[in-house]
Amino acid sequence: MKAATKSSRGNKYAHLMCSANGLYFVHPMPVKSDGSTALEKFCRRKRSNRFKYGIAVPRTVNEAYALVKANGNDFWAKAIEKEMGNVMVALKPLDLGESPPDDYKEIPLSMIFDVKMGFTRKARLVAGGHLTDPPEALTYPSVVSRDSVRLAFMLVKLNGLEMIMTDIGNAYLNAEVTEKYYAIAGPEFGELQGCTVVIVRALCGLKSAGAAWNHHLANKLMQLKFKPVPADPDVWRRAHVKSDGTKYYEYVFVYVDDLLCLSVDPVGASFNP
Repeated sequence: MKAATKSSRGNKYAHLMCSANGLYFVHPMPVKSDGSTALEKFCRRKRSNRFKYGIAVPRTVNEAYALVKANGNDFWAKAIEKEMGNVMVALKPLDLGESPPDDYKEIPLSMIFDVKMGFTRKARLVAGGHLTDPPEALTYPSVVSRDSVRLAFMLVKLNGLEMIMTDIGNAYLNAEVTEKYYAIAGPEFGELQGCTVVIVRALCGLKSAGAAWNHHLANKLMQLKFKPVPADPDVWRRAHVKSDGTKYYEYVFVYVDDLLCLSVDPVGASFNP
């Protein structure tokens, strides 16, 4: 086990090591000739590294469009277009000259870029939640435990069930937001650039986005007659009957927006009416 902590020597970073008997001791990191530690050099290199899989990754929307022009392709432009097509459901543009409600605060929006393993360009619009006040309630979305997932495989074998895994795309955008914020549209909004947009869904980056999605999914599962298991609140089950009259339970294991479904027919209408 290793962790970064402050060393007593020159206020430099050090390794916090854990020995076999559970005792901790501090081991100072080596200091380079220019006075910086290896960790500081790594952080600087990480910030300056703008390539992934040999592909230049933009830091801003304007850089993305500049790369489109320089490379002679529209990969980054299509990534931005796809993301904006998905995320506009979370934003309500106001009419020209219309002001947001008085109790709303302005936060920035940023476009984050990445390259996936298949060289697909990825863009994600996120809210500047780091500039917002912490909510009064807990915002941590719980996830299913590893032990519960292991038990799922045993349940499939014992009960003769089928198992599928699914990912809910743009999951957070399905949940309504409780925080009150607005932003000024940037160049990624096209002709709406400069307009005021009110955030009406759980946009990625907001502090309460994870909890809002967790609450939304729980309500939907309860509408489908699923109930959480007392031992693990992220394992949901409901009673069902096989075609031969055998009674059993259908299960849904939740890991944020990834679902593991157990049923005789997990893709059929009986499982998801």
